[in-house]
Amino acid sequence: MGKGGMSHGGDERGEGEGEENMAAWLLGVNNLKIQPFILPPLGPHDVRVGMKAVGICGSDVHYLKKLRCAHFIVKEPMVIGHECAGIIEEVGTEVKSLVPGDRVALEPGISCWRCQLCKEGRYNLCPDMKFFATPPVHGSLANRVVHPADLCFKLPDNVSLEEGAMCEPLSVGVHACRRANIGLESNVLIMGAGPIGLVTLLAARAFGAPRIVIVDVDDYRLSVAKDLGADGIVKVSTNIQDVAEEVVQIHKAMGATVDVTFDCAGFDKTMSTALSATSAGGKVCLVGMGHNEMMVPLTSAAAREVDVVGVFRYKNTWPLCIEFLRSGKIDVKPLITHRFGFSQQEVEEAFETSARGGTAIKVMFNL
Repeated sequence: MGKGGMSHGGDERGEGEGEENMAAWLLGVNNLKIQPFILPPLGPHDVRVGMKAVGICGSDVHYLKKLRCAHFIVKEPMVIGHECAGIIEEVGTEVKSLVPGDRVALEPGISCWRCQLCKEGRYNLCPDMKFFATPPVHGSLANRVVHPADLCFKLPDNVSLEEGAMCEPLSVGVHACRRANIGLESNVLIMGAGPIGLVTLLAARAFGAPRIVIVDVDDYRLSVAKDLGADGIVKVSTNIQDVAEEVVQIHKAMGATVDVTFDCAGFDKTMSTALSATSAGGKVCLVGMGHNEMMVPLTSAAAREVDVVGVFRYKNTWPLCIEFLRSGKIDVKPLITHRFGFSQQEVEEAFETSARGGTAIKVMFNL
């Protein structure tokens, strides 16, 4: 978890805890085990949170299958999970904003607040970031965690704990829309109708995008995107030779200029399509991290002054995400397709369900 923690051994019952704290530990490739997890002492500005809803992210599946995601590598046992919400059980002596019983969504990254990037407000880029379930930091698929109070955001009565956990993936879409300055005159193309592509669709609509087209290789995910409000859907292949023909289909589906494209997959082909489909003077935001290196037609895009914008996680997004959910401007509930409890068998089944894809979009644990 974000403040550190230890594996089993000794007394796992922290002060004020009535039962052993258990967590889902990643021990090796395809090896998850529920084992005891010792929490650190509660600091004056910390809270102890009983976890109630934890979602599975694509990065969690990458770690399970390959022990790595992008340049982050698992080298020792690690508690998994970072999309989470729960109920405050105990607060530190200096915490004034929260009380036991409050329902909260947790922002999973603890930045240093000392480096230049943090001081400039771009804390998502902090080189000393301690982020749930990004090795070597432990995650939040546990009975309880200790976390800074200022990274726990109180949920309104009409926002469920599951929706609170969905603030994490939704934050990626919100941050991407901020980076691209999405507004009422932004026609948006989204490459990829996976969970991040779909939350980016919801965020772009909430930011005022008048027309949104989404592209994927999978019919089911495209149908979900259509149900969520996409104005156009385009099924594409995995063959990079088809890019030129598919760009024509995308332009036809959009029926207008493509002002901003979000690549929520991050492969050679999706990025090549994004750069080719985006109108002169537009923006391409790279959100997905499918490939570490790509061969893309950058020169021709640069000649049309297509800006390439990087997107990494998020910053200062939870209050806006919660307001979108409270007001009904965004509804994330249809994205939660599968639910599991917190037993050894269910943890294994949940991760296999998420890894298979198919009709699974967001797999959620109810603890």
